[in-house]
Amino acid sequence: MNTTNTHQFILTISCPDQIGIVHNVSGALLTLGGNILTSEQFGDEDTQQFFLRIRFSVPTNIKQAQIEAELAAIKDSFNMDLKIVSAEQKSRVLILVSKQGHCLNDLLFRTHSGLLHMDIVGIVSNHRDHEKLAESYGIPFHYLPVSNDNRVEQEAEILKLVDDLEVDLVVLARYMQILSNQLSEALEGKAINIHHSFLPSFKGAKPYHQAHQRGVKIIGATAHYVTADLDEGPIIEQDVQHVDHRLSAERLTQVGSDIESLVLSRAVKSFVEHRILLNGHRTVVFN
Repeated sequence: MNTTNTHQFILTISCPDQIGIVHNVSGALLTLGGNILTSEQFGDEDTQQFFLRIRFSVPTNIKQAQIEAELAAIKDSFNMDLKIVSAEQKSRVLILVSKQGHCLNDLLFRTHSGLLHMDIVGIVSNHRDHEKLAESYGIPFHYLPVSNDNRVEQEAEILKLVDDLEVDLVVLARYMQILSNQLSEALEGKAINIHHSFLPSFKGAKPYHQAHQRGVKIIGATAHYVTADLDEGPIIEQDVQHVDHRLSAERLTQVGSDIESLVLSRAVKSFVEHRILLNGHRTVVFN
C-alpha cells in the first residue's frame, strides 16, 4: 500500500466478549480501504470483557468522521467503548511536581528527544525549584503554592489550566500533595501518579531511609491512575531492583529515584500511545 497517500489512526475498543468482534471491525476498515498495521487483543475470562487496539492507515481522503460513521453500527451492536485518534496527533501533557525533580527531568529529556509522543504544555509546582529548568525547555511554569487555607482555590487553578490548555494527561511527577476527592474525580482516567512500592509500609518522610533501617532487599516503584482512593488507583506499570547491605540510605534513594523515573516514563508512554484500557480496577496495557 502506498503510504505517501495515507494517514494513520489508532482504534481502541473494550466491550463484552463475544463472537465476531474482530471480523466486523476489520471488515469495516477494509470497506474504507484501510490497512491494519498492528493489532493486539485480549479476552479476559474473569470479567468476560474483550480489549482491542489497532493501528491502521486509510487513504488521506478518508476523514476520522467517516471512520467513526462506518463503525457506528458495530459499536452499538457490540456495546463497545470505542475511541479513534490520529496517530500523528501528540498528547498534551501537564506535569505537576514539588521539590524532587528526577521524574520531571527525565520526562523533559525524553520528550525533547522525541522518545515520548507528546507536548508538555505546562509545569505546575508548589515550589519554585524547577522554574529555571522549565524555562530552559521553553515550557510555561506555573507557581501555585498550596496550604490548608488555599487548597480549594489552588486546585481550582490547576483544573482551569487543564481546561484552558486542553490537557489530555496530568502527570504527578513526585508532586507531594494529596489531591482532594473533587480534583481526583475530575481528573479520573487522565492523571498518572508515581510512588515507591514500599506502601503501605514506610509511609511519610524519607521512605528509603526507613527501608534502609529495615534492611530491605527489593525496592521498586508503581505508576497508577489517580483516584480518590489514595495510591490505590489501577496500576499501569511497576518495576523492582534487588539491593543489599552494601548500599547506604543515600545510594538506596538514588536507585529508587532511577526506578521511579523509568516506571513513570513507561506509564506515560503507554498512555500517549493509547495502549492502556481499563478493566474494572485493573488495566490492560498492550505492548
